[in-house]
Amino acid sequence: MQLTRITSPDDPALSLLCQRLRENAAQMDEHQNWPAEQLRWCGEAGVFEWFVGSEHGGQGWNESDVVRGYLALSAACLTTTFIITQRSGAVSRIAASENEQARAELLPDLLSGKTFATVGISHLTTSRQHLGTPVLRAEETADGFILDGYSPWVTGAEHAQTVVVGATLADGRQILVALPTDLPGVSTPPSPRLVGLSASHTGQLRCDRVQVDRRWLLAGPVVDVMKQGVGANTGGLQTSTLAVGLASAALHYLGRELTRRPDLAEPTAALTQELSDLQSDLLSLAAGNAVCSNAELRTRANSLVLRATQAALVAAKGAGYVVGHPAGRWCREALFFLVWSCPQPVLQSNLCELAGLSD
Repeated sequence: MQLTRITSPDDPALSLLCQRLRENAAQMDEHQNWPAEQLRWCGEAGVFEWFVGSEHGGQGWNESDVVRGYLALSAACLTTTFIITQRSGAVSRIAASENEQARAELLPDLLSGKTFATVGISHLTTSRQHLGTPVLRAEETADGFILDGYSPWVTGAEHAQTVVVGATLADGRQILVALPTDLPGVSTPPSPRLVGLSASHTGQLRCDRVQVDRRWLLAGPVVDVMKQGVGANTGGLQTSTLAVGLASAALHYLGRELTRRPDLAEPTAALTQELSDLQSDLLSLAAGNAVCSNAELRTRANSLVLRATQAALVAAKGAGYVVGHPAGRWCREALFFLVWSCPQPVLQSNLCELAGLSD
């Protein structure tokens, strides 16, 4: 059955899409299958249009509405929603670039869901930063660039027609290119099995002296290319939003168990109030109100998602420790927020909390 196009976070069609995603999450996790069908549903429902303005054929949702949409999707299926964040990151950077040819050629099929794009940029911000030499290097030529090396964490690279990837020149300047994955020298080794979200097929993208035409250049060469232009903020709200969404799924489960387990009343009430406060601050930040910093919000979101999912496991007892039960899956998925684009101050705060050193 064709899904109805979702035009706002209050659209009943969003609930129907989330129901489908929720019903398939366990099987996808168990078999580590790429969620091709789930992504097709999202394309049918217009999800990929949320993040791009009407001038490029999208719906151009504001940040508050995007946050509300992500909260619903991540509570239903974190893996699918995480993939969408990587897809939307690629699409937003293509749409925000000054490369009219790339926009015209790539965006229509990306917005409809006909093609898939992802990003390979973690090595420019958090991953592999301790190494003395950039892991993905660029050489400028008369016609474009030669890319050599690898991007360590790329979601769904083996399924992508395009990867928005960053590389560093010898003088320290950086570029972003919309890399066609069918170019000679591009390869995707088998993705590793992860503790959670293995179905996202996140792993390396390798470039062996890949010649990229200048027509695919999106930004640069410039110092700190990730800080340039519209949509270039890597420290935004989406990671915290997905953590809050996963926490809400766990607490919804606790709420259902509460009807026959009075002993869960006090901890469930405390966690639910914390979730409500966190959601309120998240939406306030999305609306432009500086009620706290993004880092403070991320620290609180990380803390809550770890505790809420483990509380769900406690409530589920032994059944929750059996593969296929959502509580066990949620606990594994919650660990992802300790490593996904997690700034050092946030990690330090989480470590202090785990060590009992928090105020």
